[in-house]
Amino acid sequence: MPVQPSDGGFVRTPSGVLVPGDIDPFHRTLHHVAPGGLIGQTSQTSGMKRLEAVSGKTVGARNLWMGQTHVAASTSSGDHHHGASETAIYVVSGNPVFVFLDVEGDEPVVHRIRTGPGDYVFVPPFVPHREENPDPDSEAVVVIARTTQEAIVVNLDGLDWSAVRL
Repeated sequence: MPVQPSDGGFVRTPSGVLVPGDIDPFHRTLHHVAPGGLIGQTSQTSGMKRLEAVSGKTVGARNLWMGQTHVAASTSSGDHHHGASETAIYVVSGNPVFVFLDVEGDEPVVHRIRTGPGDYVFVPPFVPHREENPDPDSEAVVVIARTTQEAIVVNLDGLDWSAVRL
């Protein structure tokens, strides 16, 4: 089914192609971000380094944030959550461990998800967690995607939910 602009109008591009009039020129092209174009000036948590690749700041994304997280050998990140954003994680290298407080049983229990290259992890909104890299020799690298165009990071003093504000 052809795309119809919300206002019903089309515009002709300089090359003569008709496109929906409510899609600006910036959003009619693909945007390439090479490794050298990643931005380190984004929200950070102790023990890890986030690099921003796809966001409102870098490519004009409206509803998505994507980047990398690096955790050095034998390092743990600080406890944190990502606000109302859903987060998808893909493990590129290393064997990071994702730690959260499982509150669904009779007693809260610290739960550890051990991962390896090729694994995916889903972090629901507001869930306090941390990332650990137990490997003494290699950093862990993951690619993350969020349902917001900016990297929401709320650093916490622990894994409990007492400091989470909805």
